[in-house]
Amino acid sequence: MFIDYAKIKVEAGNGGSGCVSFRREKFVSKGGPDGGDGGKGGDIIMIGDENANTLIQFRYNKLYKAENGVNGSGKNKYGASGKSNTIRVPLGTEIAIIDENGVKQRVGDILHHNEELIVAKGGFGGKGNAHFVSSTNQAPRRATEGRQGEEFVLELTLKLMADVGLVGFPNAGKSTLLSSISAARPKIADYEFTTLEPMLGVVYVDEFRTFVMADIPGLIEGAHGGKGKGIQFLRHIQRTKTLLFLIDINSADPVHDYFILRKELFLYDTKLDKKSSIVVLSKIDTLPEEEREAKLTEVTALFKEKTNEEIIGISSVANMNTNELKNKLYEMIKNATSED
Repeated sequence: MFIDYAKIKVEAGNGGSGCVSFRREKFVSKGGPDGGDGGKGGDIIMIGDENANTLIQFRYNKLYKAENGVNGSGKNKYGASGKSNTIRVPLGTEIAIIDENGVKQRVGDILHHNEELIVAKGGFGGKGNAHFVSSTNQAPRRATEGRQGEEFVLELTLKLMADVGLVGFPNAGKSTLLSSISAARPKIADYEFTTLEPMLGVVYVDEFRTFVMADIPGLIEGAHGGKGKGIQFLRHIQRTKTLLFLIDINSADPVHDYFILRKELFLYDTKLDKKSSIVVLSKIDTLPEEEREAKLTEVTALFKEKTNEEIIGISSVANMNTNELKNKLYEMIKNATSED
């Protein structure tokens, strides 16, 4: 099951309290204060894991705690620090704190394997009475308590990290394209909304060149406002380097379809308009062979007239122009990376 959103509570450990103690040994009078400090409470740490791909573990476990620090003791013995709680999350996880009023404050992202982010800090240990000796107070009976660890409600949002994001209406052929040029096996059927969750596939251009493509569930007009799959999966487009707009060449108005998709992305996040992109006309094998070239020329001319997009016609089923598409996408990804 693909889960890309979760809300959890984290509680870092409390610091141990300092100790009030005095040295007591035979033949040693007035040995003086020797109370040790308390140990630090454990932290809550998020760590990136390239082998994880969903937030499903947080669906069943909502509370994460770290150990408290141990209290200090006599003979200047410091309390042990509490053990931190390390939580492994998929790469691309965005973390935010939600306060009691529902206001969100972004903490950070986990983008790399074994990258660590402290999301709740453990409390510092209290001071023992040995710290409070002065010329006017040789036998202090004062120690401080350990500080409380941080407690937060966290929102975890997974945004897939892919090089290419497939954008299109339901039944445009996105899953078929992904399955034909990668080892991914998304569900394919002749009804709308076959894809119910994002799918990733590694595309091999050749022996040494690869990239990752994400198939996003089909968009419809009004998706930015929650229609269809709505914003549930639009977030996964945000981290892609390149957008591939897949348009069914049999559409009554392919250019209009393209502008609707563009509009939905822009209304969701204006930054998406700045990503490099390509328009791919799918299902060209469904056109009669004698009409195919003329239809491609006609639709391509319409796009050239109204957009500045690169246009290519393909058939995923018949593997027509798919190698050309893979090479073109790889070059676009490489250029997008060098510009960042």
